[in-house]
Amino acid sequence: MPVSDDQPHTRTRLPVGEQSVYQPTGRQSRPLRTLLTVLVVVTLLVLAISIANRGKPHPGRATSADQAVPSGAPGSAAATAPSGQEPVSTTTNGIGSGYPHTDQGAQSAAANYAVALGSADMFRADARHTVVATVADPTVQPGLQARLDQAFSADTAAKFGLDAQGRAPKGLTFVSRTVPVGTRTTNSADTATKVDVWCTGLVGLAGEHSTQPVSQSWYTLTVTLRWTGSDWKLTDFSQQSGPAPVPGDQQAATADEITRAVQDFGGFRYAR
Repeated sequence: MPVSDDQPHTRTRLPVGEQSVYQPTGRQSRPLRTLLTVLVVVTLLVLAISIANRGKPHPGRATSADQAVPSGAPGSAAATAPSGQEPVSTTTNGIGSGYPHTDQGAQSAAANYAVALGSADMFRADARHTVVATVADPTVQPGLQARLDQAFSADTAAKFGLDAQGRAPKGLTFVSRTVPVGTRTTNSADTATKVDVWCTGLVGLAGEHSTQPVSQSWYTLTVTLRWTGSDWKLTDFSQQSGPAPVPGDQQAATADEITRAVQDFGGFRYAR
């Protein structure tokens, strides 16, 4: 006969010592879940570290990319990074001389010759002849001298507001300064080499009422050098415009500020 739900319910409780030790409880499953969670986290962490380290080269071991691009090759970091070396400590007529018979020595010579060829001295005949005699290979010096005398003729000087002797009008300062931005060897041999010098230049007359204010230009000067047995000397040159960056959003300096800057800030000898 079914027992009515109205009947009182009874519960039998065993003594503590008689309760089964195998009876499942809610608390006994938590340590297992925690252990599994820790194992999963550790496994994922190990996998992440392995993946992250997979692309890193072993210390002291060259990667295939490093082996494919030799040091100093075009396109490598060493080809364009400043070397910090000072290859010459001597000068001739104020121009660096005695460059080493190396690729860096040729690039240093090219940079410094570009500075000399772009200086205000080139507008004065006596100073120009001294520059050419200093940088040119003696075997081609007469031909280079004739080319440069024609390039810096009295007509050219007049276009920059100078007289036939390359002198600026009274009260004005003539500025012609070349600043090498970088160099690259384009054709190298043991006794001859060709170097491109990327330059920015300042040229014009600084001072009040100047009709030829100082302006900036960008160009690449290509110089061909020959090893004479003791130094790199210029045998040929050519020039092309650019590459020029986008002009910055800067206010132009006053004529007085440019004049003071030219007088206060000296130039440098350049080295790779």
